[in-house]
Amino acid sequence: MEALIPVINKLQDVFNTVGADIIQLPQIAVVGTQSSGKSSVLESLVGRDLLPRGTGIVTRRPLILQLVHVDPADARKNDDIGREGEEWGKFLHTKNKIFTDFAEIRQEIENETERISGNNKGISDEPIHLKIFSPHVVNLTLVDLPGITKVPVGDQPKDIEIQIRDLILKHISNPNCIILAVTAANTDMATSEALKVAREVDPDGRRTLAVVTKLDLMDAGTDAMDVLMGRVIPVKLGLIGVVNRSQLDINNKKSVADAIRDEHAFLQKKYPSLANRNGTKYLARTLNRLLMHHIRDCLPELKTRINVLAAQYQSLLSSYGEPVEDQSATLLQLITKFATEYCNTIEGTAKYIETAELCGGARICYIFHETFGRTLESVDPLGGLSTIDILTAIRNATGPRPSLFVPEVSFELLVKKQVKRLEEPSLRCVELVHEEMQRIIQHCSNYSTQELQRFPKLHEAIVEVVTSLLRKRLPVTNEMVHNLVAIELAYINTKHPDFADACGVLNNNIEEQRRNRMRELPASVPRDKAPPVGPPAEQDGTGTWRGMLKKGDEAPASGPGSPLKGAVNLLDVPVPVARKLSSREQRDCEVIERLIKSYFLIVRKNIQDSVPKAVMHFLVNHVKDSLQSELVGQLYKSGLLNDLLTESEDMAQRRKEAADMLQALQKASQVIAEIRETHLW
Repeated sequence: MEALIPVINKLQDVFNTVGADIIQLPQIAVVGTQSSGKSSVLESLVGRDLLPRGTGIVTRRPLILQLVHVDPADARKNDDIGREGEEWGKFLHTKNKIFTDFAEIRQEIENETERISGNNKGISDEPIHLKIFSPHVVNLTLVDLPGITKVPVGDQPKDIEIQIRDLILKHISNPNCIILAVTAANTDMATSEALKVAREVDPDGRRTLAVVTKLDLMDAGTDAMDVLMGRVIPVKLGLIGVVNRSQLDINNKKSVADAIRDEHAFLQKKYPSLANRNGTKYLARTLNRLLMHHIRDCLPELKTRINVLAAQYQSLLSSYGEPVEDQSATLLQLITKFATEYCNTIEGTAKYIETAELCGGARICYIFHETFGRTLESVDPLGGLSTIDILTAIRNATGPRPSLFVPEVSFELLVKKQVKRLEEPSLRCVELVHEEMQRIIQHCSNYSTQELQRFPKLHEAIVEVVTSLLRKRLPVTNEMVHNLVAIELAYINTKHPDFADACGVLNNNIEEQRRNRMRELPASVPRDKAPPVGPPAEQDGTGTWRGMLKKGDEAPASGPGSPLKGAVNLLDVPVPVARKLSSREQRDCEVIERLIKSYFLIVRKNIQDSVPKAVMHFLVNHVKDSLQSELVGQLYKSGLLNDLLTESEDMAQRRKEAADMLQALQKASQVIAEIRETHLW
């Protein structure tokens, strides 16, 4: 058990060297109001005058005081290192300098306090580390904290109370910390600020020990019997009363040993029944026992925590990489790794697979078959074409001559117009794939090749080269996709097998409709004189070519030269905008619509198949194949090595900090591993 406290002291030293408090080590924190006798209690435990004394706020920085018990024989053996006497002290900030004069230690504490906190009674949370070696002390680790104050004095800031309170809570919130709550006996225990603060972080009182100081300064006729017996405020770990030296005793240079002797005499006289359970010596033994048991309970968890942190810092250090020795090899390795990761992300074989969203090759596949495919399917074959548009196109294609059949030119004109609409979604598909390939660069930088984060200039150069390569391939790919649509527009293949089948079905349907109409005519009417089945407006025969011929004989009567009407300007005759189509017009429009739809579907199928292939060949595969050579050609130059492999400013610093912390954790793990299991009980 006795070996446990030195172990914690060693751990404290290990972590102090790297200035880290990531591990919460077991210790004892002294809490109390200003001038309640905290520093006096610590001096009594050490047995020497070593702390600054006075009125007002004296302790302005946390003092971590490690008491190390040394055997008197060992102390005498070590006299040859330039140390006189059997007691000595060492500060962390003065490295290996040894102080044997305790007045010098006090002066050093004052100087170090003023160095950080200034001389205006301000406070600082940066601790002073002091180690005292003596045969007259028990092994303890204590933290002396500034006293709780309410009203700022002198040049203290207005929020001094909050500053001190936050500083105290920072130390005592550590679950591995035993709280030594110091209260003066000549004040009411119910008003104890120390116990109040302790209860905030330790409501059950499992790690709070109360110390009652100034037992000799109580009003005449009163005593602390009820307080010391725990009748006023019960404390689980107990209450211990002590008697400190007065300011007069200090001025008269009364030694701590004499003060402890006088304290014992006072307790025997005033509280004989409690004398053996109070006093400075009993307090030292109690603290030692409490700290040892506390360390024993904390040690397994501490060991686990140190091992976990060591693994984390090892991983962190690995991610920072080793300092660059061979620049050429490092550059080539990083370029190759990036190019490989980029290609692997497209192929779907990358080590770091994204789970939040599609990326890389999977995203490109989604663009081809979902985004592009659905967009093409949503394009209406007859979109933007009304029946009147089709009819107008048919009439325009016939010129001045009336047509007996639907002109093929009108079909070609209309179908080209519709096919042209497939170009925009095709080019948009190229753009989306290009954007995704840009995103892959960022993905590789963030997840796959963390080494690139070390060299920001190399990272920027790689991004620039890949972006430039993609930018270079974009016009080529767009040109190819444009050509694919242009190829479809260049030659309308009406002999296409699928289109021929559609035409055959269409002709059969038209023939079937004609037969049905003929069957519906009355038997007495000859076939060639069959009245038209069109609307009544066209019953006069104007809807057929025969009717047109008949109508031609009567035309002069109503022509422009007719005496019945005045001179008429043909341009003034209103063109009927909406009228009922004749059956022939309707049939012609239907034929054209069906043919356009049939041919459009064939072309759409071709485009849906050929555009992804073109994008893969001209953009994706080309970039994959030429990425490595492009990167090497642009970046692997002797003149660029130093510039590209310049680490970011803070990277070397972070690597050093991580290495120091890892070394400290490994050393701490080694210190704990030296404890045999038998020492724990």
